Amino acid sequence: MNNSDGQSMTRIDEMVPDIYRISTSISQEVIPGGFSFNQYLIVDKKPLLFHTGPLQLFPAISQAVAKVIPVKSLSFIAFSHFEADECGSLNEWLKVASDAVPLCGQIAAMLSINDIAIRSPKIMSDLEQVSLGKHNVQWLDAPHLPHGWDCGFLFETTSKTLFCGDLFTQPGADHKPVTEEDILESSEIMRQTMDYYAHSKNQRQLFEKLASTHPKILACMHGSAWKGNGFQLINALADRVCGDV
Repeated sequence: MNNSDGQSMTRIDEMVPDIYRISTSISQEVIPGGFSFNQYLIVDKKPLLFHTGPLQLFPAISQAVAKVIPVKSLSFIAFSHFEADECGSLNEWLKVASDAVPLCGQIAAMLSINDIAIRSPKIMSDLEQVSLGKHNVQWLDAPHLPHGWDCGFLFETTSKTLFCGDLFTQPGADHKPVTEEDILESSEIMRQTMDYYAHSKNQRQLFEKLASTHPKILACMHGSAWKGNGFQLINALADRVCGDV
């Protein structure tokens, strides 16, 4: 589906059973080189959306979700950290899904969400799990990885999908929904150019924690989701990043 100015397009694809990738491609006329913003929907007894998308993209993203489930049926609106593309439209989702609550880490709740959200969040401690029905999701604290004191990620235990946010940010607007091709090199070009990783001292330990989930799918926020040996790819990224610190 296209928005009114023709400069973005939103699509939704099922990656694995019950897990959908929603992606909005932004043209190079808007962002040089083009870019993409992804959200992920887990369809279950208690449906969960990870990443809200920016406020201006709410109409297109909510229409995409509505192709799969009624938007009002959402139970959790989750995100990695407090940033516009992570949770900029949080309250819009909460308005249309009257039973939904934000789902975030303790720091995000303390710093931001307890104040700005129209509904109190489900606050997750490190390694805590929540049952959605058939699927369980686990919260993984990852402060400052790649950025944000409040940063954390979700891991879906059945499909072994790690919703890895900005870790493998890929430039460009035209991406496959899921790829088995290399995403490390393109994301490294982006990281080296933009320097959006915090230069913290415990990055290696946090990478090891994420890799220990042995994910089979890395659900990236920008670019293609990736299918393969997530343990190896996360450790390869760690070698690049920690070599820079």
